[in-house]
Amino acid sequence: MTQAMLDVANLHAYYGKSHVLHGVNFSVHDAEVVALLGRNGAGRSTTLKAITGEMVPHGSVRFLGREIGGWPSYRVARLGLGYVPEDRDIFPTLTVRQNLELGIKNSRRPGQRTVDGMLDMFSNLRRRADTPAGVLSGGEKQMLTMCRTLMGDPKMMLIDEPTEGLAPLIVKQIGELISHIAASGVAVLLVEQKLSIAMDISSRVLVMGHGQIVFEGTPAALRANEAIRKEWLEV
Repeated sequence: MTQAMLDVANLHAYYGKSHVLHGVNFSVHDAEVVALLGRNGAGRSTTLKAITGEMVPHGSVRFLGREIGGWPSYRVARLGLGYVPEDRDIFPTLTVRQNLELGIKNSRRPGQRTVDGMLDMFSNLRRRADTPAGVLSGGEKQMLTMCRTLMGDPKMMLIDEPTEGLAPLIVKQIGELISHIAASGVAVLLVEQKLSIAMDISSRVLVMGHGQIVFEGTPAALRANEAIRKEWLEV
């Protein structure tokens, strides 16, 4: 396999005196969708925050061959690592179109994606292009957040709990959007609670428990491993 796009080694992280991540190791390759699974409190969102500079990491985080551990978030983003947090952080008083425009990394050097191209690709957003983003449904806000991140032409996206609280039909659409993102050449590290959608769209899965990776393999291998599912995933 080619050199990893993202390589995380011996990653530790703390909230105050609380030791949350305990030596996390994994990698993500070009255009690959890797799902990071686990129960609430396992350390999945903390892992994304440590990678993106939202909190201080201890250990190695290499992206595109460069050590980015401890970089501020804006430098990480400029290098091509997009982050979609779980809170669907849109600008509610701005229109859908304006929210997308804010995702452009450099207005003087437009990237490969345009606002109109993004709207054409996703009809839900096209119909709402001039609507204040605050009135969108939860699913539409999630789609807008992901598309706004895409506007910055990331080489990889970290997506945290995109289907939380959404209806099954919208969950399916979000899954299709993530598959489309990967098909366009963007790697994805996906934190997801819904096992079925994660298994359907991922090429590899990581299971996290107590701040460590306790399983790594294909979705088929996880389906076949009842002991891991019962101990670390099932309620």
